Amino acid sequence: MKLVRLGTRVAAVTAAALLVCGVAASPAAATGKPNGTKSLAAVLTSDKSGFDHNSKDFDILTAAVKAVLKAKPKSAVGVLADGTKPLTAFVPTDGAFQQLVCELTGKWPTERQAFTAVAGLGINTVEAVLLYHVVPGATVDKAAALKSDGAELKTATGAVLSVDVRTSWGKKSVRLVDADSNDRDPRVVVFDVNKGNKQIAHAIDRVLRPSDLP
Repeated sequence: MKLVRLGTRVAAVTAAALLVCGVAASPAAATGKPNGTKSLAAVLTSDKSGFDHNSKDFDILTAAVKAVLKAKPKSAVGVLADGTKPLTAFVPTDGAFQQLVCELTGKWPTERQAFTAVAGLGINTVEAVLLYHVVPGATVDKAAALKSDGAELKTATGAVLSVDVRTSWGKKSVRLVDADSNDRDPRVVVFDVNKGNKQIAHAIDRVLRPSDLP
């Protein structure tokens, strides 16, 4: 599967991309009532290291968000910078983006190479992919997520993700079922980034795919 074909498929999602202001679909209600207004954008941009060799942070995602907002200041992606608006985001690690590019090109990229490949799909495609990772209107923390097996979440593009909670050796894990039925579903590897605030994130080890890639 070539990157250009990915871009063509995801471009179709862009036409329908919109920001849902209310709670479109939520799993269990979040435990407690987070009142903090620190935005996820503030969390992401606090890391000044840039592209590095740490596959567990979010340098590629941060660069993608900045690129979209630079090209389209009024993009719905800007909600990530408004900490007064509740949302839950599933944020791919750098390793997740590198894995995606590797699967599409056959070569493992550096972080900078991975970002260049993703950005090469076009700003509208990058915007659509980012919005596909955002569930607006609800702050869903770890405790709520672990009680949400089978729940459906409506993303900021209007698409739906399904929550798959699994138990192994007495320990629960959360996976997200996206539109791609041919690859392993992304798994949450870190919960409650920006805990206590209205905007919360969970790190995932794969990029959510808004189309079925062969």
